Amino acid sequence: MRKSKIVVLGAGYGGLMVVTRLQKLVGVNEAEIVLVNKNDYHYETTWLHEASAGTLHHDRVRYDVSNVIDRNKVEFIEATVEDINTEDKKVVLNTGEVEYDYLVFALGGESETFGIKGLKDHAFTITNVNNARQIREHIEYQFATYNTEEEKKDERLTIVVGGAGFTGIEFLGELTNRVPELCRDYDVDFQKVRIICVEAAPMVLPGFDEELVKYAVAKLEKKGVEFRIGTAIKEATPEGIMVAKGEDEPEEIKAGTVVWAAGVRGSHVIEKAGIENMRARVKVQPDLRAPGHDNIFVIGDSSLIINEEINRPYPPTAQIAMQQGEVVARNLSALVHGKEELETFTPDIKGTVCSLGEDDAIGVVYGKKLMGTKASFMKKVIDNRALFMIGGVSTVLKKGKFKFF
Repeated sequence: MRKSKIVVLGAGYGGLMVVTRLQKLVGVNEAEIVLVNKNDYHYETTWLHEASAGTLHHDRVRYDVSNVIDRNKVEFIEATVEDINTEDKKVVLNTGEVEYDYLVFALGGESETFGIKGLKDHAFTITNVNNARQIREHIEYQFATYNTEEEKKDERLTIVVGGAGFTGIEFLGELTNRVPELCRDYDVDFQKVRIICVEAAPMVLPGFDEELVKYAVAKLEKKGVEFRIGTAIKEATPEGIMVAKGEDEPEEIKAGTVVWAAGVRGSHVIEKAGIENMRARVKVQPDLRAPGHDNIFVIGDSSLIINEEINRPYPPTAQIAMQQGEVVARNLSALVHGKEELETFTPDIKGTVCSLGEDDAIGVVYGKKLMGTKASFMKKVIDNRALFMIGGVSTVLKKGKFKFF
């Protein structure tokens, strides 16, 4: 009997969860498992804001894929996915092609600029390890050259963060902890630094608990963050950004650094492959398969699942991606073993915690509101749990967070 070939695209939270579970569920004589990723490492997407601010070294946010997969059961291909030929059941890579019987699409998301002019050219995004390094090095360069150049001096120390969702707020939390260190290192007056957060929505962390949001805003404002709420970025330029409230005349904010953290879409490969999507996200079937493609599963940032209680999509989170990965692994095992009935996916949201720096956070865990050091402790527990679920004890010991207070 011919073995099934299962190809998993992406070594993010969802993709690695599929592979690490699947390699235990099917034997080498039953299925061939192939994992494709453009890097030979996995990075903790939810830690990138720390690497971007410079409060955590970029090597701490990643670990080798080979450390968590069984190379006797899984073939790893380091390559970039360019397209999917769904008709011929082939994945087009920059290094060639790979055929599949079953495909798991877990390539993650991409930054969504909403067509705002100049953002792609003049703003940084917190989307991968190299982007994070660029942001950290760029900000440090602005401080390092502040006292050596007179031209546009004060603009160098103006940092604009576009977006007051989770990524924006968590980055601001780390940045406000890092800036005083940079001021000391480069003999810069702290009063010369401006950190501005621009958010088009009428509130910070839309949809989050109001009491916790007030706590977060108060903490960040105390550390020097200026919030421009209900204000949209109209354009990014080499000198900064243009913003406007409603139909007001655009106002220029000159800045040495602009970081865009306000939108995520699915992978462009989904669109290129012609799979039915909305902003490159696939409204998956209950068993996580793509509509019209019984051999393709889509998980993580490129999947779209509606929360029936509020009739809105669940936000793409690591928590959901990992849960999807477990379900897909079991469903693939069922298909390999000739079973037709597949498991349906229902998100089990245990809680949500938003970091405000190393020792502060806000969150709701098992229905209980947390803030301050208690929430920060829980954030680190959640981070360590994610490491453990994919990489086991050894990965937690190497990469985990243990400075709780």
